[in-house]
Amino acid sequence: MRAPSRGRASAPPAWHRSTGRRHRRADARMRDNRRRTVPPANSGGRRGRGLPPGVRPGLRAAQRRHGPRRDGGVPTGPGRRAVRRRVIEVGAGNGRMFSHYPPAVTEVVAVEPEPRLRAAALRAAPTAPVPVTVVDGLAQALPARDAEFDAAVVALVLCTVPDQAAALAEVGRVLRPGGQLRFFEHVAAEEPDRLRRVQRLVDATVWPSLFAGCHTNRDTVAAIRAQEFVIEDLRRFRFPAGSNSPSSPCALGRAVRPVPVRPR
Repeated sequence: MRAPSRGRASAPPAWHRSTGRRHRRADARMRDNRRRTVPPANSGGRRGRGLPPGVRPGLRAAQRRHGPRRDGGVPTGPGRRAVRRRVIEVGAGNGRMFSHYPPAVTEVVAVEPEPRLRAAALRAAPTAPVPVTVVDGLAQALPARDAEFDAAVVALVLCTVPDQAAALAEVGRVLRPGGQLRFFEHVAAEEPDRLRRVQRLVDATVWPSLFAGCHTNRDTVAAIRAQEFVIEDLRRFRFPAGSNSPSSPCALGRAVRPVPVRPR
């Protein structure tokens, strides 16, 4: 066997050259993927120890897909009325929706009871395009006066509160007559089929414990109407589309607190 010349390195065997090319191509793909991957803002703060995985990061995707406009942080379905003036956001979480409020909003009071999420919301508030005040409080006892706000926003909140009727009554109390309620919530499946039975089963067993009190089988739309709100826009859908997860049936829309009719 002839030894290689001293002034020149010997060429690697063909199999080694092929393997090296494959490794270099794999490394290039990994670098390209890292450059393309952009983590979601505030990705560390889904609601508490959890709504179902991906629900909070998927909220903006649902807004894009199912609402032509985003006014006040939640999609409005076919409606065109923007949220204006003073807004109370119930269950603000880590402040993910602060960036979506339109300039017509003069102030957002963001209520969040969980300390870790409230701290994240406090960090997000200065970057919002409108003034945001983050406060401690519960949906069943909102820290606000009667008829103080022009709009209220709830997103993935009414499925978790212990007393849904009490929370909606409080929202009605702090809204002025004619004020808007914007909502995006997990709801019971429309048809009494297998999915509805699954929702009842998981709500009675493991789901609320695993996902921070979330209930999948609540008829939230009926509960909103029961508090004498008038629903002007409503859209029901599965998210993700085509999913049969207990948490996939959703409802989003806009309701209005009626203006009392004065006796003549």
